[in-house]
Parts: sequence; structure tokens; C-alpha cells
Amino acid sequence: MSMPSRLSNNIMQWYKANARDLPWRKTEDPYKIWVSEIMLQQTTVNAVIPFFERWMSEYPTLRHVAQAPIRKILKSWQGLGYYQRAKNLHKAAKIICKQFKGCLPNEASRLKDLPGFGSYTTGAVLSIAFDQRHPIIDANVRRVFMRLLALPGLAVASQDKAIIGYLEKIMPNKGVKIFNQALMELGALVCRSSEPLCIACPVREYCLAYAKGLQEVIPERKKKFIQDVKVVIAIIKKNDKFFIQKRPSSGLFADLWEFPGGKIEPKENARQALAREIREELNVEVKYAKPLFELKQFYTQFRAHLNVWSCEVNPLPKEDSNHKWVKFPQLHHFPMPSGSARIIDLLSVKKE
Repeated sequence: MSMPSRLSNNIMQWYKANARDLPWRKTEDPYKIWVSEIMLQQTTVNAVIPFFERWMSEYPTLRHVAQAPIRKILKSWQGLGYYQRAKNLHKAAKIICKQFKGCLPNEASRLKDLPGFGSYTTGAVLSIAFDQRHPIIDANVRRVFMRLLALPGLAVASQDKAIIGYLEKIMPNKGVKIFNQALMELGALVCRSSEPLCIACPVREYCLAYAKGLQEVIPERKKKFIQDVKVVIAIIKKNDKFFIQKRPSSGLFADLWEFPGGKIEPKENARQALAREIREELNVEVKYAKPLFELKQFYTQFRAHLNVWSCEVNPLPKEDSNHKWVKFPQLHHFPMPSGSARIIDLLSVKKE
């Protein structure tokens, strides 16, 4: 058996013995595999499992996704973040139902024309759902091959040309669905970003980084700068209803709903920022305000310090398609950023 064959065989045999029992690995339905791959982008496996199971309960087929209103889709996605993924999933489902009779196409040229289908998603669906010979590179796979090949530098897309060239040599003609999943699993469980478990690696004899003692420093690490942002949030009530507003359709948290408010500018205190934001956003004046609570919310690029206030305003803002007065239990039906969802939970505690 040649070296490429031994390497790929070792990885696949390891996977069969060590693969985690995950719900999307129990199906051959291309739709379910597609959804799992979209959810897993930028999200950990453990976080995805309950979302995937709830999603399949709500939307058991691709047609259910296509027929659902976008607000319901975004609400179901709430907590997974990167909401553009859900929007693209919804758009693609509609196109698939219209053009392909509700069946996910198995041709790369057709998949790549669908919203949200870049090279990774296309390769993942074609290889895992249809067992076609397509390489896929996620963060785990990139790290595995940077170590196997002792590639210097950061784990970025510019490394992928060399990795794909190597993959073409070792990728089997059959069983690609197992091979690609095995690579991702190896990166997640053994060839980890820190403290790799080289002793348990089925291919360490082929790993140049291991041979050179470089596995802890390949790939190089980029220092991550997390920006702190101070935000003021207004809780405005009218009898038993709460006022919420919809964010613009582009930019941060596009199309999600939230309580009004915004950033506290330099040299402003929270009360001053509250009055300014409410005037700018709603064209009303804050007549009374008292602080309710504070909380921190971590997002990918920043850490938000949320100052939540109870407010009385004059005049009361009016409803339209982007502004609603909503009874408390109905707030849970609106898709919101995770910080706003936590505010609702804390308000619920205060009501009890």
C-alpha cells in the first residue's frame, strides 16, 4: 500500500472507531446534511446539536424552510449568530423548490449559484451527502494539513492551494464522505489548536511538524483584539406592552429586532446617551428614566457592556412595519440578538 493510501486509510479507520455520535451523521438526507454544515460554520459542535434537533423538528423538509416566513426562520436561528447564514438558507430553499422540485442538486455548477454556497459548503454537501470526490477545508482540516506539511504562517485561506494539492494525492476515490468527515474530526479531537494529542494521532508518522517538534507553534497565532463597547438600552412600556424596533436590512444584526438604544459616546454618561439615542431614533423625548441592570455580552469582534434603563417618553412612538408594541410573552416570537434575548430573560425574572 502506498504512503498516500496508508495515510488516508489510517485516518478513516481512526474515524470509524472514534467518531462522535452526532445527529447529522445518522442521515443521508442531503437537506439535513446541508443544514448541519451551515450551522457548524463559525459555531461549535456542542452548541449546534440542540439547534439542529429543534430545526429539524420545526422544518423536517426543505419545503418547510422555503414556505416559512423569514421572521420565523430568524427566530429559529436566534442564538447561533451570523444571521446571514439563515437568510441564505431561506433564499436557497426557495430557489431549490422552484427550480429543482425541492431536491438539492448534486452538481457543483448548480450548487455554486445558490445563496450561501461557497467552495466549502459546495464541497461539503457534494462529498458528504453524495460521496463525490471534492476536497473541503475548514479550520480543523487546514490546521491538520499545515502540521502534516509543516507549513509556516497563519491558518488562512492562502494556505489552501498547497493543501488542496496534497489532498488530491491522498483522497480516496470512494468513501470520500467518510474521509472528509474524518479529517474534520481529527482536527477537532486530536490535532487541536492548543495541546494537540499527538500520541493519539493515527498519522503522526507522516507529520512533519511532529517530527520537527513544531506542532505547538504551527499554525502561528494571531493576537485577537476585542473591542469594548458601552451601550445604553431603553425599556419603554405602554400599559402591558413593550416597544421594540427592527434593525436595518444590512450591517450588524440585520433584520433582527431589539429594544431602542445605542452606543454611549465619549464624554457622555449613560443617561445623556439614552436621551440622545431616543431622540435620534424615535424623535421623542425621555421624560423619566431609571437604571434597571447591567450585563456583558460577548460577540465575535467586540464585548458589549449593556446599560438597561426603564424609560417614560413623550410622545409615545407609533407603530409601523419596523416598530412594534408587543406584549411580554410575544417578545419571544421576534428574532433578536443574543444580548436582547438575555435582557428579556432578566426582565422576566423581575416580573416574577
